[in-house]
Amino acid sequence: MHRHLLLSLVPFLLAAPGLAGPRPPQMKPAWLLGLLDDELKRNLAVLKKEAVPPYFVSYTVRDLSADHVRASFGAVESDLRKHARTFAVEVRVGDYSLDNTHAIRGRGREPGYSTVSAALPIEDDEGAIREVLWRETDRAYKDAVERLAKVRTNRDVKVGEEDRSDDFSRESPERFVGEPVTIRVDRAAWRDRVKAWSARLLDDPRLLTGAASLWVTEERRWLVSSEGTSVFSGTSLARLVIEATTKADDGMLLPRNLTYASRSPDGLPPDEEVRKDVAGMMADLAAMRDAPQIDPYAGPAILSGRAAGVFFHEVFGHRVEGHRQKDEKEGQTFRDKVGQRILPDFLSVVFDPALRKVAGQEVVGGYELDDQGVRGRKVDVVVGGRFKGFLMSRSPVKGFPKSNGHGRGQAGRAPVARQSNLVVLAGESMPFAALKARLIEECRRQGKPYGLWFRGIEGGFTFTGREIPNAFNVIPTVVYRIHLDGREEMVRGADLIGTPLTALTTVIAASDRTEVFNGVCGAESGWVPVSASSPDLLLSQIEIQRKEKSQERLPILPPPPRTPGGRP
Repeated sequence: MHRHLLLSLVPFLLAAPGLAGPRPPQMKPAWLLGLLDDELKRNLAVLKKEAVPPYFVSYTVRDLSADHVRASFGAVESDLRKHARTFAVEVRVGDYSLDNTHAIRGRGREPGYSTVSAALPIEDDEGAIREVLWRETDRAYKDAVERLAKVRTNRDVKVGEEDRSDDFSRESPERFVGEPVTIRVDRAAWRDRVKAWSARLLDDPRLLTGAASLWVTEERRWLVSSEGTSVFSGTSLARLVIEATTKADDGMLLPRNLTYASRSPDGLPPDEEVRKDVAGMMADLAAMRDAPQIDPYAGPAILSGRAAGVFFHEVFGHRVEGHRQKDEKEGQTFRDKVGQRILPDFLSVVFDPALRKVAGQEVVGGYELDDQGVRGRKVDVVVGGRFKGFLMSRSPVKGFPKSNGHGRGQAGRAPVARQSNLVVLAGESMPFAALKARLIEECRRQGKPYGLWFRGIEGGFTFTGREIPNAFNVIPTVVYRIHLDGREEMVRGADLIGTPLTALTTVIAASDRTEVFNGVCGAESGWVPVSASSPDLLLSQIEIQRKEKSQERLPILPPPPRTPGGRP
């Protein structure tokens, strides 16, 4: 069962083991590239003499430096600085058409990935680094040979496969040395800021949690392969998250968060803007406590740009990731839809790793080369409502034999086809006020007493396999009823649910403004940064179910005395 998650938070950035301490000095990229290439050639020369020689080997090193500070209700909870390196080796035996990564059918979702990973010393000790490369290459080769034998046996005893595409695509080698990324973080200043922003949450005594967190990460990546690829690249990310939860009288837990993202801390919003947003978030939480709980509903709704972006990420994006089209345990929703109309003709959808901004807002799903060393390219997945193709890694599918630079993965994980910067484009649009009027008109046409407006969003998840219903769940935080007289009434407790093909056909109009959701997406290859941008969308039919509700009572004890806007 594959469950794919999109979150506004960044739990993976500090997940890797590492040591606290000062940010490491930047090694020269060429030094490690040369060492990796030399060790790969040495090991490959020996393995080529084996009875089952490898036809492809790659080495990847990813070096992550991260600063993190978190404050809760005006006091620092954690202040970390971490540095970790991960080494991953991919060994493929067989040939491009059939190798050890091929799916073994009849054994559930057994991953066929050819990658073995391990921690690498964070000191630039040539001997210690070579030890890890030697040991892990030996282990990966033995695993690959053993699995190839199972693959060949499995293929002989099972029925013919629907898609007999090659297991690995042939790509031109890349040689690229980018600029090292260096981010300077004024830790003292940022400690003071997150403390002050979290202290503002003391103004509401009914908040159960209230925190502000800053993550700043730098990642450097070295990749060499037996095909001749030699790549060094670097990226950075700064994310500020302010989050709070409260409870309604009936026990329902009500979360709300603010997220900001940029390539560096300097791109995050100024203090005055964040304070204003925090005040708005607290007003939302207070209103949500008093809002009525919504009943299950099916009818017209407006998705704000951020909500619509998450909607497309979950409903559409995961189902156009190429490797899923030949996995016979996947739903393969769009495998046979190429050239067919799947959206109204005024909508198009692109994925573009080259983007840095959409509608003046930074997006974080971009890169120059993907994690297989293939240059990231813009992919027009839907043009004028018609489906054109898939996001491709180096795992070919029928009709799509080459990568388009969307092979992505977390450090130490085998890359697969993943989303980058998703952008929904509307050829016809209208001001938001006109979209709201169109919603009311649609409600009258359907005989509905109200429609819905999903203004705030937390994230979502989807299931793409065949074992269970092929469905999605988008998790809204701020929802309004729009009554026929135009009155807006906040409600709570709604989860937006549905199935993909039906949901996509119900889009009937778009606004002339675009919003961006920056987050992290979790799937088979781990967590990767992504963005989803869209105008507000009007759907003629959505379905909501009631959100799960806690049975715990409100706190019996009163909170300790608090000083509004400051510390207890």
